[in-house]
Amino acid sequence: MAGSFRRYLFVRQYSLYTELILGCLQIQLGVICSVGILTLSEAKLQAAQAHQTWKSLSGLTERVTIVNSSLAEQYSELGIHREVRVADWADNTISSIQEIAPTSPRTLTQKPASKSDRTRASGFAKSELNFGHLQFSIPLPYQLEPTPILIAAPENFNPSLRLPPVLPEPPQNSSPPPTSTKPETPDAILESIDTDYRYDTDNFGQTNFFLEPTVKFRLSNGNRIFFKTGFNFFKQRGVESITNFPLQVGWQGKIGQVTLQTAAGVDVFNRLPTAINLNAKVEAPISLPRVSSSGRLLSAVILSGNLEQGPYKSNARTLDNQITAWRFGPDLYWQIDRNTSLFSSLRLGSYNDGNSEVQSFSRLERKFGQFSLAANLFTWSYDHDLERTSGYFSPPDFLVYNGEVAWEGDITNFLRCRLAANLGRQRLKGEFDNANTYQTRCTVKVSPNIELDLGYSFSNVRNQETGGSAYSGNSLTGQLRVKF
Repeated sequence: MAGSFRRYLFVRQYSLYTELILGCLQIQLGVICSVGILTLSEAKLQAAQAHQTWKSLSGLTERVTIVNSSLAEQYSELGIHREVRVADWADNTISSIQEIAPTSPRTLTQKPASKSDRTRASGFAKSELNFGHLQFSIPLPYQLEPTPILIAAPENFNPSLRLPPVLPEPPQNSSPPPTSTKPETPDAILESIDTDYRYDTDNFGQTNFFLEPTVKFRLSNGNRIFFKTGFNFFKQRGVESITNFPLQVGWQGKIGQVTLQTAAGVDVFNRLPTAINLNAKVEAPISLPRVSSSGRLLSAVILSGNLEQGPYKSNARTLDNQITAWRFGPDLYWQIDRNTSLFSSLRLGSYNDGNSEVQSFSRLERKFGQFSLAANLFTWSYDHDLERTSGYFSPPDFLVYNGEVAWEGDITNFLRCRLAANLGRQRLKGEFDNANTYQTRCTVKVSPNIELDLGYSFSNVRNQETGGSAYSGNSLTGQLRVKF
C-alpha cells in the first residue's frame, strides 16, 4: 500500500512537472507564432503595396503608349524618342517606404503641338510627364521597364539613397567651322553698261546708224575688262545698204601713273567679209594733277598715244569697197587753270588703197560760270583725192576754224542741259564758205545709278564733195549709262 502510494506520488510529481513544462512551451510557442504572423502580415502588406505602385506605373505607361501609338510607329521608324516627364504627382510614405502615387489621377493624352511648340521643338516634339520632383526619359513607342523593388533595399528606407534615373545626354551641337568675317572679293564685278547711240543723215541721202553697248567689269586688282558689241547700219544712194555687228574685248589697267587700254575684235557684216579691228591707248600725266577741295581740277598736263586699225566706217560706199585704215597719233590735254583748258590731237593715217592722211584738231576753252567761250581749229589733208573710187571724203587741203559760245546748267535737280553755237569759216580746195554748227545736249538723271544723254546737232561743215551745192547734216546722239 505504502509502495503503491509512493509510486503514485512519483508519477503524480512527474505529471505536474510535465504539465508545467508543456504549459511553458505552449506559452512560448504562442508568443513566437503571434510575432511570426505579425511579421509576415507586415511584409505581405509591403509587398502588396509595392506591387500596386508598379501596377499604377505600368498602367500609366500603357495609357501613354496607347494614346501615342500612331506617333510611335512614325518615330520608331525614324529612330526618334521623346523625353517624357510625368506631371504633378505627390509623395505618400507608407511603413518607412516612400511610395509614388497620383494625388489626382489625370488622363494623359497627346495634344496637337501648337505652331510655337513646333518651332521650339526644331523637328523633335517632346511630351513631358512629371512624378513629383523626379523626371523620366521614356521612349513613347515602348512601355516603361520598372526597376525591381527589393523590400530590404536601403533606398526603400532612406529615399535620399535612391539613384536618379539616367537621362539621355543632350546632342552636342557641332560648331560650324570658323568662317572669315571678311567678305570674299569676287574676281570680277559688273561696274557699268554704257550704250552709245548715233544717227547721222545729210541732204545727199547718206545715213549712218550706230548702236553700240559696252559692258565693263572691274577686276579684284583694280583693272577693268570690257565687252563691246552693237548694231550698225549704213545706207547711201546707189549702194546696197550694209549691216554691221561689231564684237570687241578690251582691257584697261594702270602701271604706276600710266594708264593702258587695249582692245581687239572683229566686224561682222551681212554681205561683206569679216574684218579685224583693234585699238590701243597709253595715257600718262606730264605733271601731277592738282584738285581743289570740292573735287574740281585745277591744273594738269596729260599726254596720250593712240593706235587704231579696222574698217573705215565713213559710209556705205567705203565699206562696200572694203577700205581699212591704220591711224595713230598723240593727244594732249592741258588744264591751264580752273577755268581754262587746251586740247590738241594729231592723227596720221594709212589706208589699204595706198592713201595717207594728216588730221589735227585743237580747242582752247575758257569758262565764265555757266557760260563758256571756245576757239576751234581743224585741218585735214590727204595725199590723194580718192573719193570717186574709194568712196570716202579725202580732200587734199581742208580747213575749218570757228568760235563757240555755250551755256550749261541745271534746269531741274534731275535735268542738265548744254546749248552751243559755232560760227566760223571753212576752206575746201582754196574756196572759203561759212562753217556753222548748232548743238544741244541734255542729261537726264533717272536715278542715282542711271543717266541718259540726248543730243542734236546741225552743221553745214562739209563731210563730202558736193561741188557747188550746199551741204547740211543732222545728227542725233545719245548715251545711256547704268552703274552697278
